[in-house]
Amino acid sequence: MKSYILLLFCCISNCFLAQKSSEPANDSVFTTEEITFENEGVSLSGTIYKPKQLHAGIVPVHGSGQEKRMDMMASLMAKNNIAEKILIRKDFKKYFDNCQVKGSAVIYDSKNKTWILNDMKDARTENLPASTFKIINLLIALETKTITNENEIIKWPGKTDTVKYGYRPDIYHDMTVKEAFIVSAGWVFVELAKKIGKENYKKYLSLSNYGNLNLSQKDADFWNFGEFKISPINQVNFLRKLYKKELPFSEENQQIVKNVMVTEQTDKFIISSKTGWTRENNINTGWWVGYIESRGDVYFFATRILQDRKLNVSNFGNCRKEITKSIFKELQIID
Repeated sequence: MKSYILLLFCCISNCFLAQKSSEPANDSVFTTEEITFENEGVSLSGTIYKPKQLHAGIVPVHGSGQEKRMDMMASLMAKNNIAEKILIRKDFKKYFDNCQVKGSAVIYDSKNKTWILNDMKDARTENLPASTFKIINLLIALETKTITNENEIIKWPGKTDTVKYGYRPDIYHDMTVKEAFIVSAGWVFVELAKKIGKENYKKYLSLSNYGNLNLSQKDADFWNFGEFKISPINQVNFLRKLYKKELPFSEENQQIVKNVMVTEQTDKFIISSKTGWTRENNINTGWWVGYIESRGDVYFFATRILQDRKLNVSNFGNCRKEITKSIFKELQIID
């Protein structure tokens, strides 16, 4: 319990220090509220300080033996905008093990201001975004007027590198950008990238705080090969801004992309998402990112899995969604 108390005090102190350094003591930097609650038969009371800006996160670690008490405190602080709660669920590793992969699943529960992830360090590790980049790629193509709308038809160039992208004859024809997004026709977005240009990418990726901004790859598809990378947490934060239309693109263009992203819809939930898969350096890197609207809440997610290609497990592609949906079920986000 001592480590948790230290963490809480440090978070709150940092929050107060940040405010005191820039605001007079009598300004309305925060408000206070007296509270009382019961915990295991003991009545506890105190004062909640509510800052205007979040400066901290609370991290109850699953399996520590203090989950119930710490979850109560962290939830209370998150609800009052003092901090975002972070739940580390190391037990989710079982889903990755079942697929013989390594990786991270990051979920943000917007209603309860809670991050849920299986590995904090891995969740901050960056990898090539692969086809999940099509989300921001479509935004940039629209904003730069490279295309007029999502239904613009792109002409099939006549050939593609089947060694790099695999052989997919079903996508070798003229198609709309929307269809290319849905079926993940990489050649369409490579053609758009040639017109958009690296300078426009640098501008909008920087404004959107997306990825590490390393566009040193000479070929147009720097999202599949090279040093451009993004972490699962970065993916989720980007999606949160897209959902609220807070990215540096017009609201109209953001809504177009949100509409194109809808991939699964039932009477109980709606999933808006994009998959990704690249094979750089003999490693399979797979993604499934997006958000699910379910039970009056919005959950943003990014699952990234890694596998040595020597294993050549045939269900690698399916595992991206299988792992994520298993976690959704365990968290009771879906049935």
